[in-house]
Amino acid sequence: MTTEDSLLVDDRDGVRTLTLNRPSRKNALDSGLWDALRDALDAVGQDPDVRVLVVTGAGGAFCSGADLSNPGRAHPVRKMRVLTDIALLLHELPVPTIAKIDGVAVGAGWNLALGCDFVVATPRSTFSQIFARRGLSPDLGGSWLLPKLVGLQQAKRLALLAETIDADRAHQLNLVTWVESEATIDAFVDDLAGRLAAGPPVALAQTKALLNEGADRTLREALAGEARAQAVNFATADAPEAFAAFAQKREARFTGRWVGGGSGAEPPHAAAAKQQSGTSGRETNA
Repeated sequence: MTTEDSLLVDDRDGVRTLTLNRPSRKNALDSGLWDALRDALDAVGQDPDVRVLVVTGAGGAFCSGADLSNPGRAHPVRKMRVLTDIALLLHELPVPTIAKIDGVAVGAGWNLALGCDFVVATPRSTFSQIFARRGLSPDLGGSWLLPKLVGLQQAKRLALLAETIDADRAHQLNLVTWVESEATIDAFVDDLAGRLAAGPPVALAQTKALLNEGADRTLREALAGEARAQAVNFATADAPEAFAAFAQKREARFTGRWVGGGSGAEPPHAAAAKQQSGTSGRETNA
């Protein structure tokens, strides 16, 4: 189906794929596509049937950044508000996200990819923080993402010199998770998305949030966050299902179904853990 001509939306087996679809402009982001992308990301976060998000581009390119030839009439403050919404929505989505890149990913287009949990590229992919060449500074979260991913000096090199790097160099810098050939990237991403979609959705959402938050936390804050996350996990059907599947030597079937709350019944896995450890339920859950 189509959200707008410039953004294609496809749902398959719990995986939603958003395809930037302006191939004549190498999928440059104009005002219409910015708005469509923000709305589409918001919809992903509201849809319990979506287990994984894939972001890609049409026509042999990922995204050439903002469309400077078609800036639109909106005030710059309004434009930056939309970019801020997109960066936060993507970062905080409770599902794993994958950027599938073939061709150019520059400027805001590259930062859109870096905002995803995984980046899969082909050998012909190229990347640049092109902002300095346009008299601009990084946006869409690039100034926050780059130092965390590559360290401060490499981030300054990429941002201040606006160099273009290839997929191998991006992989060496940990800016690309995998490099796959043009012939295999589709199958690779399909398999990766399928494995993530088969995982426990609540536990994966909690884990993603913990990892995202951890870089800015003290150990004490991180431990408190882990305790909170496990309390949420213990109230779903997924942990007991995993234990049952292990005992029965079969694959677990994760649903994220909520079973905690007012019944007062102790989850089966918590009771088993208590018996094995001899600790109280409160200590086990912490």
